[in-house]
Amino acid sequence: MNTLTTIWKTPAGDVIACYEKNKVMKENLDEVRQLCQDVLEDAVLMGCDEKQVKMELTSLINSLINPYKNSN
Repeated sequence: MNTLTTIWKTPAGDVIACYEKNKVMKENLDEVRQLCQDVLEDAVLMGCDEKQVKMELTSLINSLINPYKNSN
């Protein structure tokens, strides 16, 4: 995923064109990517299975809850 070329959209499909919003999304995802990379590297250095670590990270992402789901 390349956050420099990602076109963010609203749930209705409208493009989010605000520079600041796109900048925040890029910065946040860059931080998450680096943290996940650190977790993977630490795990592999400690002898953990790379595939299992990636599965856990995927599971963690899939477990995130949108606290604004019913907000309008």
